[in-house]
Amino acid sequence: MTETLDLDPEDRKLITLARAARARNAVPEGAAVRDETGRTYVAGTVALDSLRLSALQTAVAMAVASGAKSLEAAALVSEAAAVPAGDRAAVRDLGGPDTPVLLAGPDATVRATVAAG
Repeated sequence: MTETLDLDPEDRKLITLARAARARNAVPEGAAVRDETGRTYVAGTVALDSLRLSALQTAVAMAVASGAKSLEAAALVSEAAAVPAGDRAAVRDLGGPDTPVLLAGPDATVRATVAAG
């Protein structure tokens, strides 16, 4: 496990934003992604009767809808033990297989960093 303070400041920002989205919206997950220009996109889980998206899928969709061409990094704040394959696939589709995905618990402790691919 990695303390949030040991991270690059930009990656720490992603975790902080994802954690805030999770808490603010009272959803199971919060996520944030950073695009090739440094812009960030933050989202929580979407759980509608007609639409279900994970927080990370939603953040990637927001980046695409805003014109992002690539991703530098992604962060997921969740109780999950691993980053789901569908979330890694969404990040990989926009950022490529080497895009890092940080997984942090609700306390912001990083549990893992995995490549999207």
